Amino acid sequence: LKLENIVAGYGHITALKDVSLEVPQGSVVSLIGANGAGKTTTMKTIMGLVKPTSGRVIFEGQDITGRQTHQIVHAGILQDMSVYENLEMGAYIRKDKEIEEDIKKVFKRFPILDERSYQLGGTLSGGQQQMLAIGRALMARPKLLLLDEPSMGLAPLVVNEIFETIKEISAEGTTVLLVEQNVRQALKIADYAYVLETGKMVLSGPADEVRHNPRVMEAYLGGRVE
Repeated sequence: LKLENIVAGYGHITALKDVSLEVPQGSVVSLIGANGAGKTTTMKTIMGLVKPTSGRVIFEGQDITGRQTHQIVHAGILQDMSVYENLEMGAYIRKDKEIEEDIKKVFKRFPILDERSYQLGGTLSGGQQQMLAIGRALMARPKLLLLDEPSMGLAPLVVNEIFETIKEISAEGTTVLLVEQNVRQALKIADYAYVLETGKMVLSGPADEVRHNPRVMEAYLGGRVE
């Protein structure tokens, strides 16, 4: 995935100003920044939910700028469908005969979902809903998985579990672009990182270098790195 000089926003408000980034195949790339930096707008632009006024989004060599994404499953579906049905919905674009096998793999990855397979998604805890959202996304067998704040509102132990899962997903060959305010955790699992501030890309590099950058340490890590 490549973003080339993206300018995008809402009405007269420009949220992204000449933003470029690259997500190499098989890597985990973290996009970090404070609230309002433009992280979610970046994700929405990639998905075609926000159309850029200039710049390009390139995926596997093809210009997908502004296209509608038919693989988006709205969060509201969680309220009305069981865990099992949500996973089936994640595979709705597939025509192969391995869907049941992939559901078993999701249940192996997240045993709590197996235990609650016929419970309505909307009645799960926050952490369980996040596991279900990741599992549902994996059912589409994506080449690129976009994760927007997967740790938001979760207890520390659940956060650790989610990030371990992201590492496993990457190790199995899925490319990941991770938007995350938990900078410490994000930079621990990422291969490469970008720092976005008020719509501008201000820093990029290998995740470990970004993690030890004085600017990042001061702004996001309390002046120290564990």
